[in-house]
Amino acid sequence: MSGRGEGTGLRYGWTTGACATASTAAAYTALLTGTFPDPVEIVLPKGHRPAFALARERLGEGFATAGVVKDAGDDPDVTHGALVSVTVSHAEPGQGVLFRAGPGVGTVTKPGLPLPVGEPAVNPVPRQLIRDVIARVAAEHGGSGDLVVEVSVDNGAELARHTWNPRLGIIGGLSILGTTGVVVPYSCSAWIDSIRRGVDVARAAGLDHVAGCTGSTSERVVTELYGLPEEALLDMGDFAGAVLKYLRRHPVARLTIAGGIGKISKLADGHLDLHSKRSQVNFALLAKIVGDAGGGSELADRIGGANTALEALQLCLGAGLPLGDLIAERAREICRETLRGAPVSVDVIVIDRAGTIVGRTA
Repeated sequence: MSGRGEGTGLRYGWTTGACATASTAAAYTALLTGTFPDPVEIVLPKGHRPAFALARERLGEGFATAGVVKDAGDDPDVTHGALVSVTVSHAEPGQGVLFRAGPGVGTVTKPGLPLPVGEPAVNPVPRQLIRDVIARVAAEHGGSGDLVVEVSVDNGAELARHTWNPRLGIIGGLSILGTTGVVVPYSCSAWIDSIRRGVDVARAAGLDHVAGCTGSTSERVVTELYGLPEEALLDMGDFAGAVLKYLRRHPVARLTIAGGIGKISKLADGHLDLHSKRSQVNFALLAKIVGDAGGGSELADRIGGANTALEALQLCLGAGLPLGDLIAERAREICRETLRGAPVSVDVIVIDRAGTIVGRTA
């Protein structure tokens, strides 16, 4: 079950945390009554009441397993279609709810995350949702609420290779995520959350230099240039604003921003979301930068009519004008404005498609 995002026409979906909560509700009900509710309804923090059809049911001696297929709606989510299962069994009286990582769910191995090292990667809000639904089912069917909850995701270890988890020190599978239980299409909330957790891990590791990179090529350039460890690399993608705003509240002494000339040109124009659907290269601005740098009106006119930022760069290189450096400097000023005085020193590196540095701040 999913709904429509208000005003967008896009279907919203449900987080892995919501799926795990529904699976827990069904499995615990079956453990206490012998019958699986199907569909199973849960209540999410903002009042949504989704009902999930069960894709897996198994009742054994002292345990029950239920699973639902995650529907991320119209969001391009790596876990869309994944089967999220929960196996519950009785814990010792007074132990409360104990979480275990089943196949496909990761384990925390580095400090800085919102869970202690050694814990299964079931995030705090999904844990609370699961505890709440256990308490409700226990009250309805006479259970103690003392329960071992093992969360699994089919093929989760393979899916996790396409997430930040290995870099964050979450080993063996996916994280069970969600703060509202709802996946908003194209909000990219999981990516932004991973950026924040990346900063947290870097700070916990005592690092004083991190890099926000738009892709794998810029990551390689920064690694070769500065010898940064993996924990220092923030897979920023298009979300420069997410990096800067989080560092504003949780500063690291030095930040390097690195990316292709097109994306850094958009940052220089004040855009904090660098995606092609949400911001465009401002060639009038590039022409003004060239004119202010003494490039002459003819060159400025040619820059204003360029098709790509790379074409503008090549025109300036032919005229002996360091457009890449000028863009990097202007982008750094936008970064400083966004940081609002936070104690973070910023440098910017601009590369071309081959990974050659074509501009950087002094």
